[in-house]
Amino acid sequence: MFNDAVVWKKENGICTITMNRPKAMNAMNGDLLNGLVAAIQDCYDESIRAVVLTGTGNAFCLGGDIAFAEQYGNGDMQAFFKDFTPAASRLISDMRQLPKPIIASINGICAGAGMSFAAACDLRICHKEVIFKQAYTGVGINQDCGFTQMLPVIVGLGRYSEMIFLDEVITADKALEWGFVNKVVAPEELEEKTAKMAKKLAGGATVAFAYSKALVNRALLPYLECQLEGERNGVIACSGTEDYKEGVAVFTRKKKLAEFQGK
Repeated sequence: MFNDAVVWKKENGICTITMNRPKAMNAMNGDLLNGLVAAIQDCYDESIRAVVLTGTGNAFCLGGDIAFAEQYGNGDMQAFFKDFTPAASRLISDMRQLPKPIIASINGICAGAGMSFAAACDLRICHKEVIFKQAYTGVGINQDCGFTQMLPVIVGLGRYSEMIFLDEVITADKALEWGFVNKVVAPEELEEKTAKMAKKLAGGATVAFAYSKALVNRALLPYLECQLEGERNGVIACSGTEDYKEGVAVFTRKKKLAEFQGK
């Protein structure tokens, strides 16, 4: 264990990584990011043949922890993004480079960077009450953590554009229809169905899985690291805008409605 924000266990060839900030809806802060990086690195253990990523409580991951970001560096949001986006980019790259299949077991709301984390996995399963939301543009910032590279590949340009420009809530059934998730189950079945899928992967031809994943990365995500850097530059720039201040004020309930001015 790296810290309490992320816990993981290894059993029967499967490593289950759990985001463990339930009071913050598993929102991303420094501890969660660093814990996830450490957990993924620990999956290079030769005994591990498949990985599960999930969350505790009612959320998979709400996205970035804006409350934490507001307190960082005396409220310097750009400093927060400058300091923490390199770790976020490394995490996504590490997830894609890991030569083992990763299942996102989506146990609750999945928004912002949470969608990016799920997209970086190889397979996604959720229960029927889960909702998804792009969320970035809703607070006046562009996407990061590989969102702009992976989501268009998974759901297509038209649906991706609907996400970023309309920022509507996406139900589990719609996520299945769009191809973002591979399977939707009843809430009480999620753990069982995830375990069944992970067991099948752990008992599979894992060398072939590793080569197949590497080839998919080469074919469909060849510029991922470049895109991660572009996203990082974008969020640093956007976090200094008046629009982002408006979005944060609404998110933290200091205002009821954002008045975006395009500045």
